[in-house]
Amino acid sequence: MRAAVLVEPGRIEMRERPVPEPAPGDVLVRVTSVGVCGSDTHYYREGRIGEFVVEAPLVLGHEAAGTIAAVGAGVPAGRVGQRVSIEPQRPDPTTDETRRGRYNLCPHMRFYATPPVDGAFCDYVTIGAEFAHPVPDTVSDDAAALCEPLSVGIAAVRKAGVTAGSRVLVTGAGPIGIVTAQVARAFGATDIVVTDLDADRRALARKFGATATLDPRTDDVSDLHVDAYIDASGAPAAVAAAMRAVRPAGTVVLVGSGAETMNLPVQLIQNRELVLTGVFRYAHTWPTAIALAATGRVDLDAMVTARFPLERAAEALESDRTPGNIKTVVRVHPGDDT
Repeated sequence: MRAAVLVEPGRIEMRERPVPEPAPGDVLVRVTSVGVCGSDTHYYREGRIGEFVVEAPLVLGHEAAGTIAAVGAGVPAGRVGQRVSIEPQRPDPTTDETRRGRYNLCPHMRFYATPPVDGAFCDYVTIGAEFAHPVPDTVSDDAAALCEPLSVGIAAVRKAGVTAGSRVLVTGAGPIGIVTAQVARAFGATDIVVTDLDADRRALARKFGATATLDPRTDDVSDLHVDAYIDASGAPAAVAAAMRAVRPAGTVVLVGSGAETMNLPVQLIQNRELVLTGVFRYAHTWPTAIALAATGRVDLDAMVTARFPLERAAEALESDRTPGNIKTVVRVHPGDDT
């Protein structure tokens, strides 16, 4: 099979690799669409994200969808031909975290495109059958792939306790910020304020569900009095300023990956009894993600602004620098969705 392999920072090579065999309990998926994530671009440009370092050739891409081509022992043969969205993680079923249902926190997790585990910029991948989620024909291949970033937004909005009538502040209008705003709207939030330094991104946020947008350089957010604040920027200055917008007993959820450490207004957190938490990937989100995409409550297809074939994966990884681009998809086998 074909595989787009990161051989060193800034260099992707097309290589031939054997088609993997599905182990017992696994399925073999013929990949159709793969979204490009910020983590992919970090590995591509810098060869590392924090403690995760690329030390050997690596296949990137973890936002993936495809069609089941074969099944391993113990998986019903009737699943062959099923279109699926891939939840790209393999938790260890024996750990305490997995047994408690928080499998995203499993210390022995093997996650697509996280060194040394290969991802989905290739023709075929394997995954545990329970992590290959069937999608209806109303969900395109691209949208099925983007159920992965949608799941990040769902995890964040759940942790924030967003419900009917909630007032929500989101900092950062990149793909995660935009999808989070859509999820907040789907969960019933009536006021969704999004901040970003870029005017074009603020306009996109309004298109995708924000009821108001602000420029943090000129607009004061401290009087917003929101129920929940979700950071999708990873910028320490944005976090410190936006926390002042949260009402007493409100919730702050950190999603954006930026600085390893940051200064926080501790007295404000104490005096307002704010709940401060983070989100690390997701767990038990795919059924909700597929339902939101299938019913149109979240529009994933409209977020796709660039598509590249597998052979141009390097260009896809650079496309985040293109003005106006929201989300790039690599079409490994285009035209498979119905």
